[in-house]
Parts: sequence; C-alpha cells; structure tokens
Amino acid sequence: MTNITQKKRAPRNRTISITNDEISNYKKRLLKITKATDLTSILDKTIQQDMFEVLDLLPHNSIDLVFVDPPYNLNKTFNLTKFKEMESEKYEVWLDSWVSKLVPLLKLTATIYICGDWKSSGAIFNVAKKYFKIQNRITFERDKGRGAKTNWKNSSEDIWFCTMSPDYYFDVDAVKMKKKVIAPYRDDSGQAKDWSEEENGKYRLTHPSNIWTDITIPFWSMPENTDHPTQKPEKLVAKAILASSKEGDVVFDPFLGVGTTSVVAKKLNRKYIGIEIDELYACLAEKRLDMADQDKSIQGYSDGVFWERNSLNEQVNNTKNKKNRDCIVLVLVSSKCTVILHNSICFVY
Repeated sequence: MTNITQKKRAPRNRTISITNDEISNYKKRLLKITKATDLTSILDKTIQQDMFEVLDLLPHNSIDLVFVDPPYNLNKTFNLTKFKEMESEKYEVWLDSWVSKLVPLLKLTATIYICGDWKSSGAIFNVAKKYFKIQNRITFERDKGRGAKTNWKNSSEDIWFCTMSPDYYFDVDAVKMKKKVIAPYRDDSGQAKDWSEEENGKYRLTHPSNIWTDITIPFWSMPENTDHPTQKPEKLVAKAILASSKEGDVVFDPFLGVGTTSVVAKKLNRKYIGIEIDELYACLAEKRLDMADQDKSIQGYSDGVFWERNSLNEQVNNTKNKKNRDCIVLVLVSSKCTVILHNSICFVY
C-alpha cells in the first residue's frame, strides 16, 4: 500500500500533492485487468498494472493515437520502480518487447509518437521502422537541466512521429504558433504581408516545424507540476493530440506516469486509456483528471493557437481584449430605442 509523507513546500509552490486519504479514494477507481476486455470497459480509465500483463488483453484495432514516453536508457528511479541503464542493443530488445504488442491494438489510420533522448533515439528508430512508417523526428528544446564541464549541456529531446500507414490524420491548422513579428513586411499597397496587426502588437501564425523551442518543462510554479522526475508538459502533449486526432478519438499511453496524456486528452475532448505500474502516480493521474473538470486550460495554448515561451502577459491581454469586444455596448439608435450587445446577443429596448 502506498503511504506518503507530505513535503514542506514554499507558499508559492504550486506542485500538485496528494494525501493518503486521497490515495485511498482514488485507488478505488483504478482498473486491474485479468482477461480480454472490450473498449467500452477501459475508456477514460487508468489501468494500474504492469504493462506486460495488460497489452495482450486489450481490444484490437481500437486506438487512434499513441503517445508514449518510456524510460530512457539511463539510471532513473520512478517512485518505487527503478530503471537501469543497459547496452544499446539490450535497450532496443526491451523496446521491441512492448512496441510489437502495440501494433495489433492500433487502427490502420493510427499515429504513434515515441519520446527519447540522444542516447535512446537510435534504438527507437531501429524498432519503429520495423512496425511503422516513420514520418519525422521532432526535437524539442529543454529549458531545464544541469550544465556539464566536459560535455555539451543536454538541452534537447526527440519525439519520433510514426504512422501505421500512409493514410493518417494530420491537422496542421490546429497546431499553428502565434509569433510576434519583428520585421513586418508590407506589400506594394501597404497591406500587411503574412501577418496581422492586433491590439497587442503585430503577429504571424506560423506552420509547425519539427523543432520546438516553445516548450517549458514543468517546475514548481506551474499548476501542472508534480514530483514525477520526467514529467512531460501538457503543451507538448497537446501538440501531438491536436495534430493527430479528432475529438472523440481514442488516445492511449502505456507509460502514463502522472497522467499528462490522459489529462490533455480529456481537456481536448478525446477519449483516453492509460497504463501505469506505480500506484502513487496512477492516483496522481486520477487527481489531475478531476482537476481538469474545473480547469481545462493548457499553459501556452489559448484561443486555438500555441504561443511562444514567456508570452503569458500577451495571452492574458489577448483574452481580455476578446472579452471586452463581447462586453455590453450601448448604442443609441433613436430617442426611443436602445440596442444592447452582450456576449454577441442583441437586446432591443
């Protein structure tokens, strides 16, 4: 049974914690699977179990999108579970042992994202090419990590973008980034060229590339932060989910951790299934899923676009301006008639 001692945190620390009473409550919602199951029984659920006990029991041809962040090939402790670094060839065999089990679960139109670092990326490529069509490799910049005296600081990670077939879904318009225009060009008539002038400045919506420099790794002042040592940010997962699934699609994460994939899927109106071996992490996932009922915001994503890092004030101002445009506006039509526009609803008095 999981039993935790609460850490003493600074007043402004927003890291999500969980009490023993909450664990006792959330444990009741976790699934254990011992026989073949249908999709309905596991939708929007967290399966707290060893992945290798579960994958063969899940329904075939049922998953639209997989986002998986497996342990990288290094020594790392995940609460009660330890992962040990191994030779690259052995790590590749370990990857193959569970990637091969994912294949029957996926629809022919499914997409798969697999995370890795520089050390594990080669092995991921070798395994992925056996089962999937590799479409691209995304590299995202980490703004967190220790420096090194005898090497380059490790400030990037990879995400392999794969599909089951050439027939897959990708919504480029759902993952555009709003960037401030430094050198705004105009055409011969003086009109803005590929940018727009807004109340807060000049902006351009740019197509997503395979280099992501707008990612912030969760830390103590972010409301999504937990004590998980390798937690991925909601913004990063949101890019994959928005690009490669539709509302109502099924998103699956076999290394759920503290639930980021399921939480983001829920916030974006997708169905989700997650597997996590650690009870504490699985309960934290359930708590975050409850929190998502009250707050569906994703830091760095608002008004249907992604924003650059450190642009929170601009996002807030943009939202305020939109609300102001929907505020009550009084227009004197005549001495006997007044039109009130409130939240796009017209009232005539």
